[in-house]
Amino acid sequence: MTSSKFDISDYLDNEAMIAEYLNATLEDGDISDLIVAIGHVAKAIGMTKIAEQSGMSRPSLYKALSDGSKPQFSTIIKVLNTIGVQISVSPISN
Repeated sequence: MTSSKFDISDYLDNEAMIAEYLNATLEDGDISDLIVAIGHVAKAIGMTKIAEQSGMSRPSLYKALSDGSKPQFSTIIKVLNTIGVQISVSPISN
């Protein structure tokens, strides 16, 4: 029996799922995980499409969203806008 490797981007096929995935990752508070998660979403949508619409080169997009990268905040916002989501801020409930 052959099994395939799990790839989250195979399941990010609608805006609600994308938003839920990114929000869950954001709530965990690990910025490197968030960057990788944004990369999964970009892969699900299509890296070439995201690169073209964001005005970035495809290699730059891959580099910015790779594990261990430290992209500028403006790059993250640009990619999120291209994906069709936004970050919102709310008070932390203690």
